[in-house]
Amino acid sequence: MAKLAIKGGTPVRKKLFPLYNTIGKEEKRAVMKVLDSGNLSHFLGAWHKDFYGGPVVQQFQKDWAGVFGTKHAIAVNSNTSGLYASIGACGIKPGDEVIVSPYTMTASALAPMIYGAVPVFADVDYDNYGLDPESIKKCISPRTKAILVVHIFGNPARMDEIMAIAKKHNLYVIEDCAQSPMAKYKNKYAGTIGDVGVFSLNYHKHVHTGEGGVIITNNDKIAEKLHLIRNHGENVVEPMRVKDIMNTHGFNFRMTEIEAAIGIEQLKKLPALIEKRLLNAKYMAKELGKIKGIIPPAVEVFSKHVYYVQPFKLKKQIIGVNRNIFIDAVKAEIPSAVLREDTPLLSVGYVKPLYLQPIYQKRAMHCSFNCEKYKGKVDYSKGICPNAEKLYFEELFTNEYIRPGMSKADMDDVVEAFNKVNKYKNELI
Repeated sequence: MAKLAIKGGTPVRKKLFPLYNTIGKEEKRAVMKVLDSGNLSHFLGAWHKDFYGGPVVQQFQKDWAGVFGTKHAIAVNSNTSGLYASIGACGIKPGDEVIVSPYTMTASALAPMIYGAVPVFADVDYDNYGLDPESIKKCISPRTKAILVVHIFGNPARMDEIMAIAKKHNLYVIEDCAQSPMAKYKNKYAGTIGDVGVFSLNYHKHVHTGEGGVIITNNDKIAEKLHLIRNHGENVVEPMRVKDIMNTHGFNFRMTEIEAAIGIEQLKKLPALIEKRLLNAKYMAKELGKIKGIIPPAVEVFSKHVYYVQPFKLKKQIIGVNRNIFIDAVKAEIPSAVLREDTPLLSVGYVKPLYLQPIYQKRAMHCSFNCEKYKGKVDYSKGICPNAEKLYFEELFTNEYIRPGMSKADMDDVVEAFNKVNKYKNELI
């Protein structure tokens, strides 16, 4: 008789894992205060003191800048908007190239194309999954103007080497910290090392406002442009006497007072929520790492990983079973979570290397790839980023069982599922 659930056996657990919810009475009180005020947004797209938003938005920005120790924090309606605004604020234009990661959410690579520039994909580091400095060096051309670094999964990229490259070639560095709030690299917060840092407040991040984002910088000129891009900047450059109006045409990337009120309370909870993730991740790494062929994440002694998700590698040559087959068997042993019934907390590969998407394969953004100002030739063929491809197609899997709210008993069920599949893996062959 089969032992594995995927073959008809009894699963380890049937009860859904707990709901992930960081919203509490504090956020409810803050939202009701805004609702009672009747002032749900306070932005004006014209030159006026309200061009910079309402009192709650401005307080949230002040609080965020205080936590991260930066001069400026600019709230926006998403991390995606923040990336687009940051590219514009750094003066990226048609004909330029921006070095990006192939192993991230698609907006990180798309951002340069919003301004007519061309994304060039460098490979990722095989162990920390951020951009590989050696691969970055090979991607630099006379057209390169910036490096967009993603601190993926919550682990900082190799920033000393990346900043040295940027300094040598006079490049901007934009840090995508969507998955890494309060991650640290050599005692510096991710997002404070480059020229700009961008954070996500999407509903499934460490803390959230439903949708939302924050941009931080210590550069006054970049901050001014970020404000202009966020809120119809073309309408205020004259009264503001802005001299450099390149890329100051604005969007509506504004955050509401309601989102900001939630953000103020969520920010207070962030350190405690991260510490819980760290404890859970340490336990899961220790227990799953006992299985030969499953490799826990590598974290440098001088880095602080904040675990948006926890990545592992599965070595088929050691375990003897294909990663996808093994993980499918584990998923059959345990359910997902409340309100995540159709979305497992365990997944393989993360994202297909972005350059394999149709938009790159078919050069579908005319103003970028086919712009008369672009004098380069970019390569998006399969094989250009072997580490990213190996991780996606063969080795990497991630889990979300390290989220706050997961008990030791919950995690023990996950560990039992892995051990069971490993014990009876011959059923999968």
